[in-house]
Amino acid sequence: MLFPTITFAVFFLLVYVFNWALMPRLRLWKWFIIAASYVFYGFWDWRLVFLLVAATLVNQALGVQVYRALGGRSGGKAAARRWVVLAVAVNLITLGVFKYFDFFAANLNDVLGVFRLGAPLPLLHIILPVGISFLVFRMLTYAIDIYRGQLEPAPALDFAVYVAFFPYLLAGPIARAREFLPQLTSPRNPHTVDSSRAFVLILGGLVKKMLIADYLSTHIVNGLFASPQTYSSWETLWGIVAYSVQIYCDFSAYADIAIGISLLLGFELPANFDAPYTARTIQDFWRRWHITLSSWLRDYLYIPLGGNRKGTGRTYANLVVTFLLGGLWHGAGWTFVFWGLMHGTGLAVERARMDTRHRRGLPEPGRTPGARALQRLWVFVFVSVAWVFFRAESMSNAFAVLWRLIAGLGSIGAAVTFPVVGLCVLGIAIQYVPRRAIENMEAGFSRIGWVGQGLVLALALFLIDVLGPVGPAEFLYFKF
Repeated sequence: MLFPTITFAVFFLLVYVFNWALMPRLRLWKWFIIAASYVFYGFWDWRLVFLLVAATLVNQALGVQVYRALGGRSGGKAAARRWVVLAVAVNLITLGVFKYFDFFAANLNDVLGVFRLGAPLPLLHIILPVGISFLVFRMLTYAIDIYRGQLEPAPALDFAVYVAFFPYLLAGPIARAREFLPQLTSPRNPHTVDSSRAFVLILGGLVKKMLIADYLSTHIVNGLFASPQTYSSWETLWGIVAYSVQIYCDFSAYADIAIGISLLLGFELPANFDAPYTARTIQDFWRRWHITLSSWLRDYLYIPLGGNRKGTGRTYANLVVTFLLGGLWHGAGWTFVFWGLMHGTGLAVERARMDTRHRRGLPEPGRTPGARALQRLWVFVFVSVAWVFFRAESMSNAFAVLWRLIAGLGSIGAAVTFPVVGLCVLGIAIQYVPRRAIENMEAGFSRIGWVGQGLVLALALFLIDVLGPVGPAEFLYFKF
């Protein structure tokens, strides 16, 4: 069930009405929102509901065991550690079977084939459940945070809501258990809902998804990666830029809509984007891009590996390993591994350069407007080149696209149109809009009253429907 569809609009209208009608009877409301979330997830494939049920039962039981072990008189910490290791293993094995088994089996069989040893591992061809990577990462926070003493086991019904809550179920944000579960302890107050912010987020998300991301996808990006040899250098350059804009507008659109929908239901979700293409360093980019993932990788992988506490060499290695695994989290393919390696290496080199400057007593770079502009340009170029590997179907496809930057010199090409260039520029420019301007827009929207708000929403939705595609494409991060 896609957000920008009539089907979801009808679904959400019913959920919204029952949400607030049942909210005073909190236990009944929890059963309702679980059922609604199961309907939402089962819309893709009814069998997927069993995955949510299993994740709920298993992770709740393991979380309780971790907590009980910590309360033991002797050997509690060691016993709790064994339970949390089991929780991590169960979740990662689940992810591995669904997402990575065929990838590793195919590569192992290729290696064995070189030595004429046959292909011992069959390919399972299992259908990848939508949003399973997001689900697993949220499950992992539960047992780990209990083990760290940052959370107590929630009532089973509350945990079931956390597992299945439909706004973030398919593509995040990755709301941690300790962020979301406290909001379930008492009924939400409809009078405190920031509906103006919610509607601005939802409309902004629809515009980014349907008017920018989907247009760029169909008018230049898909064609470039399908047959790069037919595109000129200029078309390739703008196609790479277009994909950078597309993936930002597509993914941030989902996050904005999810946060807006949650707000209308009375719940706060963590922010997931903060103008990432204004970043001046790769580290700054990851503080702004997919914030809930980058902070998850930091807290649950980079810091447990040792972070920056075990010497400079270990710090650089930890950065590379963290982002290698982060790349693999995105997809079972060497292109994702290479994308993660690029970012991990880039972060390590950047960190080494900063360490060298500090040892020499040199000032921070970017002290002038021109220098800061060059920093932003460099980061955008680096990120955009890395996106080529993220988008490509194979390593050879990625290098074929990059090769066209120098091998396709000649005319501009028919794919470089004013709408394509204009939307690329717009997709980057909107990230430079000051936060104060957005807050003023939200405040102004709240002052026009519910009649004015209704008219504005109706007009905006009409224009999006007229100017947008006939049917919206799936969000890019659904496959992760």
